[in-house]
Amino acid sequence: MPHALNYWLMKSEPNVYSIADLQREHQTIWEGVRNYQARNFLREMKVGDLAFFYHSNATPPGIVGLMRIVKTDIVDPTQFDVKSKYYDDKSTPASPRWQTVEVEFVETFPTILSLETLKEKFSDEELLVVKRGNRLSVMPVAEKVAEKIIAIASQIP
Repeated sequence: MPHALNYWLMKSEPNVYSIADLQREHQTIWEGVRNYQARNFLREMKVGDLAFFYHSNATPPGIVGLMRIVKTDIVDPTQFDVKSKYYDDKSTPASPRWQTVEVEFVETFPTILSLETLKEKFSDEELLVVKRGNRLSVMPVAEKVAEKIIAIASQIP
């Protein structure tokens, strides 16, 4: 029996990895998450779940599109690479600390749903990304909120 579809929001700085990069490559491993709560959210993801692609540290920051989880429970290879800024000397291949997922491109929204717009439409209890001081790079999105985000994105010219 298929699982219930879950929704997520995943942040990336567009100068590091953008939705255009994902569209060009079609699929990628979402590597480099080094926050335990965000990592735990990655561990909860299931194949088929949808994630909003959020450009952070951008002008303006906001949701720019949608991607699908295509593979789960991947050991993040950057934790073992001493040349990577995501290297973790406490992690070993026998006992890795960081797991991730592989995502595939679904769509780019016609217009960015800016953080300002998201704050107008959702409370910080509905959507964690609008909560003051929230710095998580991966977070769940409730189904009703996700449906509203998709509806808003489809109405913007």
